Amino acid sequence: MDGISTGTLLGLLFGLIFISALFSASETGMMSINRYRLRHQAKHNNPSAKRVLGMLDRPDRLLGLILIGNNLVNISASAIATIIGMRVYGDYGIAVATFVLTFFVLIFAEVTPKTFAALFPERVAFPMSFILRPLMVVFYPFVWAVNAISNGLLLLFGIRPDQNSDEHLSSEELRTVVHEAGKMIPRRHQDMLLSILDLEKVTVEDIMIPRSDIVGFDINDDWKLLSRQLVSTSHTKVLVYRDTIDDAVGFIHSRDALRLLAKGEFEKDSMLRAVRPLYYIPEGTPLNVQLLKFQRNKERIGLVVDEYGDIQGLVTLEDILEEIVGDFTTSTGPTLSDEVKPQGDGSFLVDATANIRDINKELKWDLPTDGPKTLNGLILEHLEDIPDSQITVKIGLYTIDITEVSENMVKQARITPPVKFKRLLPDLR
Repeated sequence: MDGISTGTLLGLLFGLIFISALFSASETGMMSINRYRLRHQAKHNNPSAKRVLGMLDRPDRLLGLILIGNNLVNISASAIATIIGMRVYGDYGIAVATFVLTFFVLIFAEVTPKTFAALFPERVAFPMSFILRPLMVVFYPFVWAVNAISNGLLLLFGIRPDQNSDEHLSSEELRTVVHEAGKMIPRRHQDMLLSILDLEKVTVEDIMIPRSDIVGFDINDDWKLLSRQLVSTSHTKVLVYRDTIDDAVGFIHSRDALRLLAKGEFEKDSMLRAVRPLYYIPEGTPLNVQLLKFQRNKERIGLVVDEYGDIQGLVTLEDILEEIVGDFTTSTGPTLSDEVKPQGDGSFLVDATANIRDINKELKWDLPTDGPKTLNGLILEHLEDIPDSQITVKIGLYTIDITEVSENMVKQARITPPVKFKRLLPDLR
C-alpha cells in the first residue's frame, strides 16, 4: 500500500462506501418488497419481477450473497481508512479513522440507502437484481459454504431455511389489507369484500325470516281467499302448508299459481302438483357454506330447522346476497330506518323486533350478538322474565328504556348509547 497515493486510497474508500450502500439498499429492498404485488407483476411477464421472485425463493442464499459482499467491502474500507489515518495523524490515525469511517458508513452506507430502499423497494430491488444474479453465480461456492454453516446452526433450533414460511393470510389479515387499500379500492367495493369475509362468522339464524313472519298459503283455506292472497302477494315463491307451518307441503312459484288461476284450474289438486319440494337448512349453518349449498343444489330458498326438525325460519339466496351487497331496492321487509328513530337527546327509539346485527352494523354499536337475534330476545334474556310495565335495564354500556310491552313481548324500547357513539350519529332518514 506504500506505493499507492493517499488520493487514490481516498478514491477507493469512497468507492467502497458507495458499493456498501448498494449492498445495504439491496438487502432492505429485497426483503421489504411486496410479495403479492411481485407475484402479480411476474404473472404479467415483468422480467425484473420474475428475476427478483426467483431470488427470493431462497432468501438464505440471497442474504448470504449480500452480506458476504457487504462485509467484504466494509472490512476493506476499514483497512484503507486505517492506512489513510496513520499517514495523516500517525498513531492517532487509527482512532480518527475508526470514528470518521463509522460516521460515513452509518450515514451514507446504512441509514440513508436503507431508508430509501424501505420507501421504494421496487426501485432498488429491480435494478439491483441485474447485479446480484451474476454475482450469485460467481460467489456461489462461498455463499453455499456460508449457508451450509448457518443453516446447520438453525437446524439445531428445528428451523429449515429451505422451506418457505407460510405466507397465507388469515381472514383478519385480509380484512386489514382491504382496509388499508385506501383509494385503490372504492369504499363500496371494500364493504362488499369485508362482507364476504364475514360470511363465515354469520349463520342462517342471523338473517332468516322468523317463523312468525313467514308468508304462506294454507291449502285448506277458502279458495277465494287464496286467490286474493295470490294476487296481492309480493313474493316470488310462497310456502304452502296445511293448517300450520309445521305441516309444510312445499314452495309454489307465484308465476305458476297465477298461470293456474288464469286458466281457471286454480284448485287443490293442480296446486299441489305445481308445488316444488321443500329444502331444509340446519340451524347454525354459516352463510358461506349455505351459499355454496344453494349453488350446488340449484336452490334459492329453504326452511331453517333446529335439531328436532322444527321450523325456525326461512332463508333465501337473496338474503345471503344482501349480506354482501346490501339491501336491494326490491326488498319488501322493513328497513332499519323504519325500525330505528333517532331522538333529539341522542337516544334511539327502536322496534324491539329489529335484528341486533343490523342495528350494530348500521349504528356501529356493539350490542351482544352471541345470544338472541332480536332486541326483544336480548331484553327478555337479560331480565329472565317478561316485563309487565315500563322499566329500564342496563345491558353493557347501553341504557334501554322499555316503552311498550304487549302480547308477551317487548314491542318498543328507547336505547341510549355510550357517549362515544353519540358523537357521530348516522343519517337514518
